[in-house]
Amino acid sequence: MNTDRLIEQAEKDCRDIFDELDRIEEINTLRVLDAFQAEHVGARHFSPTTGYGYDDIGRDTLERIFARVFRCEQAIVRPHIVSGTHALSLCLFGLLLPGDHLISATGLPYDTMQEVIGLTSKDNVGTLKEMNVSFSYIDMSKEGGINIEAVLSEIKKHPNTKVVMLQRSRGYAWRPSLIPEDMTDAIRAIHSSYPDVFVMVDNCYGEFVRETEPSFYGADVCVGSLIKNAGGAIAPTGGYIVGTQKAVHRIEARLTAPGIGREEGSYAASYRPFYQGLFVAPHTVMQAVKTAVLSARVFELLGMVSTPAHDAVRGDIIQAIQLGSEEAMVAFCRGIQAASPVDSDAAPEPWDMPGYENKVVMAAGTFVGGASIEISADGPIRPPYAVYQQGAVTYTHGKIAIKKALEELFSSGAMKEQDISN
Repeated sequence: MNTDRLIEQAEKDCRDIFDELDRIEEINTLRVLDAFQAEHVGARHFSPTTGYGYDDIGRDTLERIFARVFRCEQAIVRPHIVSGTHALSLCLFGLLLPGDHLISATGLPYDTMQEVIGLTSKDNVGTLKEMNVSFSYIDMSKEGGINIEAVLSEIKKHPNTKVVMLQRSRGYAWRPSLIPEDMTDAIRAIHSSYPDVFVMVDNCYGEFVRETEPSFYGADVCVGSLIKNAGGAIAPTGGYIVGTQKAVHRIEARLTAPGIGREEGSYAASYRPFYQGLFVAPHTVMQAVKTAVLSARVFELLGMVSTPAHDAVRGDIIQAIQLGSEEAMVAFCRGIQAASPVDSDAAPEPWDMPGYENKVVMAAGTFVGGASIEISADGPIRPPYAVYQQGAVTYTHGKIAIKKALEELFSSGAMKEQDISN
C-alpha cells in the first residue's frame, strides 16, 4: 500500500473544502479579536492572584470575553473546572433540584455523563439519581436530527422537567454531530411551549467549527472544556460555562457557594495561557478539522465506513472510523501514538478507564494531558469497533499521524490490502 500516494490523492480531493474552512477561521478569529479589543486586554490581565481572588481583573475580564465571543449574558471560565464532564455536572447540579426531571434530546449522553446521572454508577453516591432527579431520553431521528415533537411530548409527560440537554458531538455514538443551526427549531419550540425549561448544550469538540455557536440560537447554557477546542492547545486545564444571567446565577452558587458565586476564585499561575489559547482557538480548531477531513477522504478511498464524509458540513472535530476489530483499533491508536511528540514510544492498550462501561483504547501523546484538540484517537472496545480521531495542533502533523496510523494498520496485519474494497 503506497500511503504517500493515497494521502496525496486525498489532499487533492479536499482542496475546495479547505478553502471553505479558511473562510470560517477568518470569521471566528475576527469575532475573538473584537472581544479582546472591546475589553481592552493588556499585560495586567495575565497576572496571577492568590487567596480569595476578590476583584481579580484577569479572571473577570476573561469571563467577559467568553460571554462576548459566545454572545451570552454571563460566563464562568475557571482553571478549577477539571474537565468537560465536570463543567456539565456543575451545570446540572446548579439547574436541577430534588424532584426535577432531566431530558436528553440527543439520545443517551456520553458515557461519563451517564455516571453523573446515575445510569451506570455502582453506588449512586453523588449522582442526580441519589438527589431524586429523574431522567429520560429521546432518540434522534433516522436522519440524525432532533425529534422535536417527541421532546415536547416527553416534557408534557414530565411536567417537572427543568432541563433539556443537547449533546453537540457524537461522543461514542454512531450518529452525526449537530451543527448549531440544527438546534434552532428545537430550542425555539421548547422555549415557546415551556419557557421555564433550560436548554443546556454540551458544546465539547464543537467550538469554532462553524461560524456560529448554539448560544446564538437561544441556548440557555453552553458548556465546554478548555483542553479541547476553546483552549487552543495552550490552556493547561479548565472549563467554561456561558449562558443567560438566570442560568449562570444558579450555576455559580454551586461553583463556590450561595452568596459567593463568581466573586471568589484565585489562580496562582498566569492567566496568559487562557487568553492566548482562546485567541488562537479558531486557527487551531481549523487545523484539527482539516486533519479530520483528510482522514475521512483517506478512508473513503480505502472503501471503509467513515463519518462524517469528507465533504459534509461538520459540527465537531471528530472523525469516526469503523475498523472492524479490536486489533485494528489498537493498531490505529498505536500509529497515532507513535507519531506524537510526547510519549511516542508508549504502546496503547485497552484498559478500564474511569467513567466508561467498556474498556477504552486511547492514543494521546499530548503536551497537555488528555487534550483532545491535540492529535489523539480513542474508542470503546465494542461493536462496531470504531475509533474516534480528533485534534491536531497543525495540519501537517495531523497528516503525518494519519500516515503513521495507516502504516501500523498494514504492518501489524490488522488490515490487509485484500480487505480493502476500493
